[in-house]
Amino acid sequence: MNLKSLLKDTAIYGMSSIVGRFLNYLLVPLYTYKIAAESGGYGIVTNLYAYTALFLALLTFGMETTLFRFGGKEGQDDKMVYSNALRMVGSVSALFVVLVFVFLNPIAGAMGYEQHPEYIGIFALITAQDAFQAIMFSRLRQQHRPVRFMMLKFCFIIPSILLNLFIFLVMDRIPALHDTFVYFNHGVGLIFVANLICTTLVTLLFIPQIKGIAYGFDKELAKEMLRYTWPLLLLSLVGVLNQVADKILLPWLIPGEEGMVQLGIYGGCVKIAMIMSLLTQAFRYAYEPIVFNGSRDRNSPETLADGMKYFIIFTMLAFLAVVFYMPVLQHFVGAGYREGLGVIPIVMMAEIFMGVYFNLSFWYKLSDQTWWGAVISAIGVAVMIAVNVIFVPRIGYWACAWGGFAGYGVSMLLSFLIGRRRFPVPYDWKTILLYVLLAAAFYCLYLLPSWLGRELPSWLMMAGGTVLLLAYCAFIYVTIKKKN
Repeated sequence: MNLKSLLKDTAIYGMSSIVGRFLNYLLVPLYTYKIAAESGGYGIVTNLYAYTALFLALLTFGMETTLFRFGGKEGQDDKMVYSNALRMVGSVSALFVVLVFVFLNPIAGAMGYEQHPEYIGIFALITAQDAFQAIMFSRLRQQHRPVRFMMLKFCFIIPSILLNLFIFLVMDRIPALHDTFVYFNHGVGLIFVANLICTTLVTLLFIPQIKGIAYGFDKELAKEMLRYTWPLLLLSLVGVLNQVADKILLPWLIPGEEGMVQLGIYGGCVKIAMIMSLLTQAFRYAYEPIVFNGSRDRNSPETLADGMKYFIIFTMLAFLAVVFYMPVLQHFVGAGYREGLGVIPIVMMAEIFMGVYFNLSFWYKLSDQTWWGAVISAIGVAVMIAVNVIFVPRIGYWACAWGGFAGYGVSMLLSFLIGRRRFPVPYDWKTILLYVLLAAAFYCLYLLPSWLGRELPSWLMMAGGTVLLLAYCAFIYVTIKKKN
């Protein structure tokens, strides 16, 4: 594997992904300090974005991976593959918008938003555009154009930040806009309006990529692509359900305002844990094209083994960093939300399990046995849903955290056990286990004073955490340098 190339692309993709998610870090304090936890307003935000993620998976139906798979085949016209994918996703997305607006009021009522059906219409437009853009962003990744990828992401990020700052810091002070601010749940609904404006802006900037539709449409190729992608659709749906089903189920399992309040607290605290999701996404953006495209080492088990090792090393580092600096990071959410901070380590471990599962998933993607991924992920999501249904009424949002942990953990183990027989990969388990055990030991050492009933000052805890973090970094440096 060309590690330098992987790290370079990961850095560029990661910058756009991290800055994009850092938008949430910038806005979470804004939201959680301006939207009272007891109002349940942030619960509405968390709930609707969960639905959006689910329908985005449905509308893209695995075409991002399919684009890489078919575009990377020898003798295949990658322009026709791209045009097919763009046309199919675009058509499905347009049909989705039409159906939502035809049945807008019944859908809004069923989801509990009968007083604000416009929220559902706005999210339909956002989701459809995001699905269409997903294919064009994948095309940029396929062409190894990370700089344009990053710039387009920034064209969403910067206007979104400015609009949200206007909504919550300025708008309520303008008498002519006060009633509008109050009508939209004291600014909550305007978060969605700002998202729609920025998403539409990016769609317009994608016009050069949209012209790819002109490459034509190959019906036979489309049939092949659909045969490959339908298991990926199920895989994607159940994968997203693992991430968002808890945020969809919680208001149903704890009805009324209390459910939205708990969801808001959980949703705010989970944002701090999303550093794992950032790393996984950045790594995936750079790593997936390397595996699928026509490099000399593609499909190599050694490539997959190296990817797994480096992923574990650096996600363990991120886990320790977040935990050790929690006394500072906790201020990213308002005081009313901090009762949920205890779920963060659990959610981060669930995200690590998801990343490991992603790395393990190449055995069925490269062997065109994607149906295995659908089966494994379905079992995982069933476990996660079961944990939520049984325990959310008893322990509230804590069950959401443990449900994700259990669901991803089961999927990870199943993929490993099945994959080692069907597509053996020489993972360096000795090194991987060494890093995991070292991180676990440092984590336990950090928590030891609290386990012994001694509450140390925050500055002293962070100082000790910094020493442990530097020791972990030194260990990484020494072992990698020794092997190279």
